[in-house]
Formats: sequence, C-alpha cells, structure tokens
Amino acid sequence: MFLTHLPPQRRSKKVLVAFLIIGLLIGGVTQAVRASDTLERKLGIFVQVLDIVKNDYVERSVDYSKVMYGAIRGMLDALDDPYTRFMEPKAFKEMGLRQGGEYSGIGIYIGIRDKQLTVIAPIRATPAARAKVRAGDKIMTIEGKSTQDMALDEAVSLIRGKKGTTVTLGIVRGEETEPRNIDVVRERIIVNSIQTQAFREGRVGYIRLITFENQNAAEEMRKGLIKLKERGATGLIVDLRNNGGGLLRNAVEIAGYFIGEKAVVHTVDRDKNRETLTAHGEPIWTGPLVVLINNASASASEILAGAIHDHGIGKLVGEPTFGKASVQNIRPLDDGSALLVTIAKYLTPSDHDISKKGVSPDIEVKLPEEIKGHEDDFYDEFGDLYPHKDTQLGRAVDVVIEEMTRQGLWRKQLLNS
Repeated sequence: MFLTHLPPQRRSKKVLVAFLIIGLLIGGVTQAVRASDTLERKLGIFVQVLDIVKNDYVERSVDYSKVMYGAIRGMLDALDDPYTRFMEPKAFKEMGLRQGGEYSGIGIYIGIRDKQLTVIAPIRATPAARAKVRAGDKIMTIEGKSTQDMALDEAVSLIRGKKGTTVTLGIVRGEETEPRNIDVVRERIIVNSIQTQAFREGRVGYIRLITFENQNAAEEMRKGLIKLKERGATGLIVDLRNNGGGLLRNAVEIAGYFIGEKAVVHTVDRDKNRETLTAHGEPIWTGPLVVLINNASASASEILAGAIHDHGIGKLVGEPTFGKASVQNIRPLDDGSALLVTIAKYLTPSDHDISKKGVSPDIEVKLPEEIKGHEDDFYDEFGDLYPHKDTQLGRAVDVVIEEMTRQGLWRKQLLNS
C-alpha cells in the first residue's frame, strides 16, 4: 500500500554539519554545545546516550545494529506517519521480490490503521483467503509476539517464511475484544496483476486489477483491455476492490488507458510545490465504464478511481475507499536497508483531498454481513465470478448495461446477435 518514485539524492549543509558533530563525539571529543534547542544539540544528546550504553550498560554483548535500527524506527514513529518507515536489508530485498510478482508467504496486504497493524486485503486463492482472513482484521499478535508498536517491515518478515511452515496470527475482528488465533500455512505466492472475464454473452467485459505493485502491471492491464475489446465487449467493469496499491507510475499509465492525456493526480510537496502528473497517449477504452471500489481499495487504486470519477469517464460502485493520499520515495541506504519516506501528498484531478476519508462511490452498495469473509464463494471451479452471489458486482453489471442501453450499444448488439 504505497506509492513510490526515486528522485535524485539531495544533501544539505545542515545534514553534513550534523554528521560532522556525530563523528567528533564518537571519536571521544567533548565540547560545549550551544544552549539553543537545535537539531545538532539533540543529535549530541543521542550520541551521549549511546556512549553511556556502550560504556556502562550491564551487558557487554549488545547488538548495536538492533539498537540503531530501533532508534531509527523510534525517530520515524515520532513523525506520526505510518507510511514513512525503515526497512532492514532482508525486508527491502523481499520488497524487490514482491514487485517481481512472486514470494513465499500467506498472501495478504497489510498496513497501519489507527496505529494498529491491519489487514488491507487477502489475495484471492491464497492461504490467507482460504483461512478466512478478512479485510479489516486487526493483527494483534504474530507467533505470539505483540504487534503493538511493531514496524510494518518487521511484521512482513515475521509473516513470511519457508513454504510449508505455519504462522499463527492473533486476529481481532469487528467489535470483538478477544483475539482469535488463525493458523496459516505458507505457500509460494504468485500474484498476477489482472484477472479477466466477460458476462452477458461477452458484451460486458470484466477486468480485476489485483495489484499495482508488479513492475509489469500496466502492460498486463493494457493487454487485458485489448483482449476484452477483441472478444466483443462494449461495456466494462474494472474491479479495484481489495487492491492495496503499489507503484505511482503504474497508476498514471493505467489511468491513461481510460482518460487519455489528462491530469491523473496532483502532488504537493513540503514546500507547497505542486506537480500535475498527466497520462500520455490515446485511451484504449472509451465505452461505458463502471469501477468497483471498497474500503480495502487504497493508494494507487484511489488515484485511478479518483481520476476516472473526476473526469466523468465512468461510475464508481461499492463502498468508500481506504483514504491513503500520500506518495513515498524509496531511499536505499549503505547497508542494504532502505527508508520509505513520505515526500508528497496528493489530490485528485478536481483537487479533492481524500486523506483518511477515501473516494466516495457514485452508487453505494455494501456486501451483506453474512457473506463478508466468504468472497471465495463468489467464484466457480474455474475461477470465474458469480454476479448473482457478489451483490456489488451484480449492481455494477446492471449499471454498465444501463449506460450501454442509453448509448444504443446494448440494443444494437442484441439485434445483431
């Protein structure tokens, strides 16, 4: 659930001065510091504490890598931004594997919501989905270890593991107060970016965009749209439900398949500099369009849904989205670790700030409580959806057919069939 890009490295004189001071202090040089409450003074205090631990702490065998990583996490936690986070070398390497579309784990997207580790969405047909892990579940423990104040990358590392091994999650769901333990057997997870299908004799195309995280997500989406058109679809449903987001460039490129060369999103940085990201090229799809969203549609999903809605290209059906409206930059560090730092906030093309409230649907349709967590029942043995079981999808089919009828596409096809 992140948006990333990597601008050129920038260094300031203040940072260089800070590192110089740290170097002098570590070298054992003591000096008076200014009385003013400056960054350099606080860095000096930090090094004093580190020096005391090094010389006076009762245990001599201290893992200083763990100490320093903990200090970094504490510093970032003070920013009160769950999306600015530190990744140890192992977690950063795993991110690269995940962007390649394959890894070993249980198949869930997780994030921090209200300072609690939360399931954004299980990936369909994975161990998590089969174990009935649901979007919105709060993960209180992993293998008995409390997730309170746990870094996101640490949680990811604990949940992943060798194929065939089991991980136990302590889950609190809905209004429950006591955690339930769910055992999930890890498997090799291969995440395709899309799933396609067609309804009503092929006239209504359906494409589920599962993730923006894969490097090839935009290309898979392009091919999927072309395939549906070639098979005769004149109305389209794009399903962004339970899509936790991914790469910013994928969101921009995919939006262009629908809106053409128009603004996709505006970003605003710390200095209030505003940049408008615009898609390039002619749209691939220009027919009737409905986009399915829910409260597990986050980040890049919200950018795509917001762009389609603001430009009047299609209707949104479902529930309000997650409300994650910030862009992170991946900054690799010298020891193989990395920093994901929020560098900008974003607005939809019509300047809507969706932070914490999400994108609202044009037509709100909620899944009945009795079928939540049983979404795998919406699929047949071939992996195809049943619109009559998935009430949100069923409503989307109705809406797109209404628009096809209004444009004369539905009646024309029936006459020619």
